[in-house]
Amino acid sequence: MCSNYDSVTSPERLRIYFGVDAPAGSIKGEVWPLYQAPFIRRHPHADVGDDAVPPREAMAGLFGMLPHWAGEVAFGRRTYNARSETVAEKPSYRDAWRNGQHCVIPVEHIYEPDWRSGVAVPTRIQRKDGKPMGIAGLWASNRKATGEEVLSFTMLTINADDHGLFKNFHRPEDEKRMVVILRDDQYDEWLDAPADRSMAFMQQYPAQLLMATPEPQRGRRRTGASPTSK
Repeated sequence: MCSNYDSVTSPERLRIYFGVDAPAGSIKGEVWPLYQAPFIRRHPHADVGDDAVPPREAMAGLFGMLPHWAGEVAFGRRTYNARSETVAEKPSYRDAWRNGQHCVIPVEHIYEPDWRSGVAVPTRIQRKDGKPMGIAGLWASNRKATGEEVLSFTMLTINADDHGLFKNFHRPEDEKRMVVILRDDQYDEWLDAPADRSMAFMQQYPAQLLMATPEPQRGRRRTGASPTSK
Protein backbone atom coordinates (compact mmCIF):
# COMPACT_ATOMS: atom_id res chain seq x y z
CA MET A 1 0.00 0.00 0.00
CA CYS A 2 1.43 3.35 -0.99
CA SER A 3 1.26 6.27 1.45
CA ASN A 4 4.29 8.21 0.18
CA TYR A 5 5.42 9.09 -3.33
CA ASP A 6 7.05 11.74 -5.50
CA SER A 7 4.60 13.30 -7.92
CA VAL A 8 5.42 14.51 -11.42
CA THR A 9 5.60 18.28 -11.04
CA SER A 10 7.67 19.17 -14.11
CA PRO A 11 5.40 20.85 -16.71
CA GLU A 12 7.59 19.41 -19.45
CA ARG A 13 7.32 15.83 -18.18
CA LEU A 14 3.55 16.20 -17.71
CA ARG A 15 3.22 17.32 -21.34
CA ILE A 16 5.59 14.71 -22.80
CA TYR A 17 4.41 11.64 -20.92
CA PHE A 18 0.79 12.45 -20.08
CA GLY A 19 -0.26 15.02 -22.67
CA VAL A 20 -1.50 17.58 -20.14
CA ASP A 21 -0.62 21.03 -18.89
CA ALA A 22 0.40 21.42 -15.27
CA PRO A 23 -2.61 22.01 -13.00
CA ALA A 24 -3.42 25.35 -11.49
CA GLY A 25 -2.76 25.77 -7.79
CA SER A 26 -0.09 24.57 -5.41
CA ILE A 27 1.05 20.96 -5.70
CA LYS A 28 3.59 18.96 -3.72
CA GLY A 29 6.60 17.03 -5.00
CA GLU A 30 6.87 14.73 -1.98
CA VAL A 31 3.36 13.52 -1.26
CA TRP A 32 1.75 12.06 1.86
CA PRO A 33 -1.97 11.61 2.61
CA LEU A 34 -3.90 14.90 2.42
CA TYR A 35 -1.12 16.64 0.49
CA GLN A 36 -2.25 18.30 -2.73
CA ALA A 37 -0.85 16.66 -5.85
CA PRO A 38 -1.72 16.35 -9.54
CA PHE A 39 -4.10 13.77 -10.97
CA ILE A 40 -5.30 13.40 -14.55
CA ARG A 41 -8.90 12.81 -15.58
CA ARG A 42 -10.92 12.89 -18.78
CA HIS A 43 -11.77 16.50 -19.65
CA PRO A 44 -15.49 17.01 -18.88
CA HIS A 45 -16.05 18.53 -22.35
CA ALA A 46 -13.83 16.12 -24.29
CA ASP A 47 -16.78 14.72 -26.25
CA VAL A 48 -18.28 17.98 -27.54
CA GLY A 49 -16.35 17.80 -30.80
CA ASP A 50 -14.29 20.94 -30.23
CA ASP A 51 -10.66 20.40 -31.26
CA ALA A 52 -9.63 23.13 -28.82
CA VAL A 53 -10.73 20.96 -25.89
CA PRO A 54 -8.01 18.51 -24.81
CA PRO A 55 -8.99 14.89 -24.11
CA ARG A 56 -7.33 14.93 -20.68
CA GLU A 57 -6.81 17.52 -17.98
CA ALA A 58 -4.54 17.65 -14.95
CA MET A 59 -6.12 18.79 -11.71
CA ALA A 60 -4.78 19.45 -8.22
CA GLY A 61 -6.41 17.28 -5.58
CA LEU A 62 -5.88 15.82 -2.13
CA PHE A 63 -4.22 12.40 -1.85
CA GLY A 64 -6.96 10.56 0.05
CA MET A 65 -10.51 10.12 -1.24
CA LEU A 66 -13.18 12.44 0.12
CA PRO A 67 -16.52 11.01 -1.08
CA HIS A 68 -19.24 13.57 -1.60
CA TRP A 69 -20.82 12.78 1.77
CA ALA A 70 -17.65 13.06 3.92
CA GLY A 71 -18.00 15.90 6.44
CA GLU A 72 -14.33 16.55 7.18
CA VAL A 73 -11.12 16.66 5.21
CA ALA A 74 -9.39 14.40 7.75
CA PHE A 75 -11.48 11.53 6.37
CA GLY A 76 -8.91 11.27 3.56
CA ARG A 77 -6.20 10.02 5.95
CA ARG A 78 -7.82 6.57 5.70
CA THR A 79 -8.69 6.43 2.01
CA TYR A 80 -5.53 7.05 -0.01
CA ASN A 81 -5.47 3.43 -1.23
CA ALA A 82 -8.50 1.44 -2.44
CA ARG A 83 -8.43 -2.35 -2.60
CA SER A 84 -9.60 -3.50 -6.01
CA GLU A 85 -11.26 -6.55 -4.46
CA THR A 86 -13.70 -4.42 -2.44
CA VAL A 87 -13.75 -1.05 -4.22
CA ALA A 88 -17.19 -1.62 -5.74
CA GLU A 89 -18.76 -2.17 -2.29
CA LYS A 90 -16.88 0.12 0.09
CA PRO A 91 -18.90 3.29 0.78
CA SER A 92 -15.87 5.54 0.33
CA TYR A 93 -15.26 4.42 -3.26
CA ARG A 94 -18.34 2.74 -4.70
CA ASP A 95 -19.93 5.86 -6.20
CA ALA A 96 -16.72 6.87 -7.98
CA TRP A 97 -16.25 3.29 -9.19
CA ARG A 98 -19.84 2.98 -10.43
CA ASN A 99 -19.66 6.35 -12.19
CA GLY A 100 -16.34 5.64 -13.87
CA GLN A 101 -14.55 8.54 -12.17
CA HIS A 102 -11.18 7.22 -13.22
CA CYS A 103 -7.92 9.10 -13.02
CA VAL A 104 -4.25 8.57 -13.77
CA ILE A 105 -1.87 9.68 -11.03
CA PRO A 106 1.50 10.86 -12.43
CA VAL A 107 4.29 9.52 -10.23
CA GLU A 108 8.07 9.65 -10.44
CA HIS A 109 8.74 7.23 -7.56
CA ILE A 110 6.78 5.46 -4.86
CA TYR A 111 8.20 4.46 -1.49
CA GLU A 112 7.61 1.23 0.41
CA PRO A 113 9.20 -0.19 3.60
CA ASP A 114 11.55 -3.16 3.13
CA TRP A 115 11.46 -5.23 6.33
CA ARG A 116 13.75 -8.08 5.23
CA SER A 117 16.59 -6.84 7.47
CA GLY A 118 14.29 -6.76 10.50
CA VAL A 119 13.80 -2.98 10.37
CA ALA A 120 11.84 -0.86 7.91
CA VAL A 121 14.09 0.59 5.21
CA PRO A 122 12.34 3.16 2.99
CA THR A 123 12.83 2.01 -0.59
CA ARG A 124 12.32 3.99 -3.78
CA ILE A 125 10.52 2.17 -6.63
CA GLN A 126 10.54 3.51 -10.18
CA ARG A 127 10.50 2.48 -13.80
CA LYS A 128 13.83 1.29 -15.17
CA ASP A 129 13.42 3.30 -18.37
CA GLY A 130 13.30 6.60 -16.47
CA LYS A 131 9.74 7.40 -17.49
CA PRO A 132 7.19 8.35 -14.83
CA MET A 133 4.52 5.91 -13.74
CA GLY A 134 0.82 6.41 -14.41
CA ILE A 135 -1.07 4.84 -11.51
CA ALA A 136 -4.74 3.94 -11.85
CA GLY A 137 -6.98 5.77 -9.42
CA LEU A 138 -10.40 7.19 -8.68
CA TRP A 139 -11.29 10.81 -8.05
CA ALA A 140 -14.11 12.56 -6.21
CA SER A 141 -15.56 16.03 -5.66
CA ASN A 142 -16.68 17.08 -2.19
CA ARG A 143 -18.38 20.30 -1.03
CA LYS A 144 -19.58 19.19 2.38
CA ALA A 145 -16.24 19.21 4.21
CA THR A 146 -15.35 22.88 3.63
CA GLY A 147 -18.31 24.49 1.87
CA GLU A 148 -16.22 24.78 -1.31
CA GLU A 149 -15.34 22.16 -3.90
CA VAL A 150 -12.46 19.92 -2.84
CA LEU A 151 -11.09 17.42 -5.36
CA SER A 152 -9.40 14.28 -4.10
CA PHE A 153 -8.14 10.93 -5.37
CA THR A 154 -7.11 7.45 -4.31
CA MET A 155 -4.74 4.85 -5.77
CA LEU A 156 -6.08 1.39 -6.65
CA THR A 157 -4.18 -1.61 -5.29
CA ILE A 158 -4.01 -5.34 -5.97
CA ASN A 159 -2.50 -8.40 -4.29
CA ALA A 160 1.26 -8.76 -4.81
CA ASP A 161 2.11 -11.92 -2.85
CA ASP A 162 3.63 -13.43 -6.00
CA HIS A 163 5.08 -10.27 -7.57
CA GLY A 164 8.81 -10.40 -8.20
CA LEU A 165 9.44 -7.02 -6.57
CA PHE A 166 6.52 -5.90 -4.41
CA LYS A 167 6.47 -9.17 -2.47
CA ASN A 168 9.57 -7.85 -0.67
CA PHE A 169 7.83 -4.94 1.05
CA HIS A 170 5.92 -4.45 4.30
CA ARG A 171 6.08 -6.71 7.33
CA PRO A 172 6.60 -10.44 6.69
CA GLU A 173 3.22 -11.36 8.19
CA ASP A 174 1.30 -8.78 6.15
CA GLU A 175 -0.41 -9.36 2.84
CA LYS A 176 1.69 -7.92 0.02
CA ARG A 177 0.00 -5.19 -2.02
CA MET A 178 0.97 -3.01 -4.96
CA VAL A 179 -0.52 -0.05 -6.77
CA VAL A 180 -1.92 -0.57 -10.26
CA ILE A 181 0.69 0.83 -12.65
CA LEU A 182 -0.78 1.30 -16.11
CA ARG A 183 1.04 0.84 -19.40
CA ASP A 184 1.50 4.09 -21.32
CA ASP A 185 -0.95 2.94 -24.00
CA GLN A 186 -3.67 2.27 -21.41
CA TYR A 187 -4.14 5.81 -20.11
CA ASP A 188 -7.02 6.79 -22.39
CA GLU A 189 -8.60 3.34 -22.18
CA TRP A 190 -8.62 3.56 -18.38
CA LEU A 191 -10.01 7.09 -18.33
CA ASP A 192 -12.84 6.03 -20.66
CA ALA A 193 -13.62 2.61 -19.15
CA PRO A 194 -17.06 2.07 -17.60
CA ALA A 195 -17.46 0.18 -14.33
CA ASP A 196 -18.12 -3.15 -16.03
CA ARG A 197 -14.74 -3.00 -17.78
CA SER A 198 -12.68 -1.51 -14.98
CA MET A 199 -11.52 -4.75 -13.35
CA ALA A 200 -9.68 -5.74 -16.52
CA PHE A 201 -7.07 -3.08 -15.71
CA MET A 202 -6.33 -4.48 -12.24
CA GLN A 203 -3.12 -6.27 -13.29
CA GLN A 204 0.43 -6.47 -11.96
CA TYR A 205 3.04 -4.36 -13.72
CA PRO A 206 6.02 -6.55 -14.75
CA ALA A 207 8.69 -6.66 -12.05
CA GLN A 208 11.50 -6.69 -14.63
CA LEU A 209 10.49 -3.22 -15.79
CA LEU A 210 10.88 -1.74 -12.30
CA MET A 211 13.82 -1.07 -10.00
CA ALA A 212 14.10 -0.59 -6.24
CA THR A 213 16.72 1.48 -4.42
CA PRO A 214 17.05 1.68 -0.61
CA GLU A 215 16.76 5.26 0.62
CA PRO A 216 17.17 5.04 4.43
CA GLN A 217 17.20 8.81 4.93
CA ARG A 218 13.83 9.32 3.32
CA GLY A 219 11.79 11.56 5.59
CA ARG A 220 9.05 9.92 7.59
CA ARG A 221 5.59 11.36 8.07
CA ARG A 222 5.57 12.38 11.75
CA THR A 223 1.86 11.96 12.34
CA GLY A 224 1.65 8.60 10.61
CA ALA A 225 -1.20 7.17 8.63
CA SER A 226 -2.89 3.82 8.66
CA PRO A 227 -3.19 2.14 5.23
CA THR A 228 -6.75 1.03 5.81
CA SER A 229 -9.50 1.43 3.26
CA LYS A 230 -12.92 2.29 4.63
